[in-house]
Amino acid sequence: MKVELYTKPGCHLCEAARATLEEVCAERGVAWTDVDISADAELMDRFAEEIPVLMVDGVQRDFWHIDPERLRRILSE
Repeated sequence: MKVELYTKPGCHLCEAARATLEEVCAERGVAWTDVDISADAELMDRFAEEIPVLMVDGVQRDFWHIDPERLRRILSE
């Protein structure tokens, strides 16, 4: 399972999302990657207004507020 969190600098929602991923992914033993979209023009064009964005296996699963219970369900699928 590939779990990525798309973020950008200065985003307060991104900080909260990181904390959620750190906690829930640690519980489930799942690695995740923080992807700074500010370094990629294509990702900035696509996701700038939805940051943070949770991607699981290349599919957008959540954005703005990453709900821990929803994330637990996603990781259990």
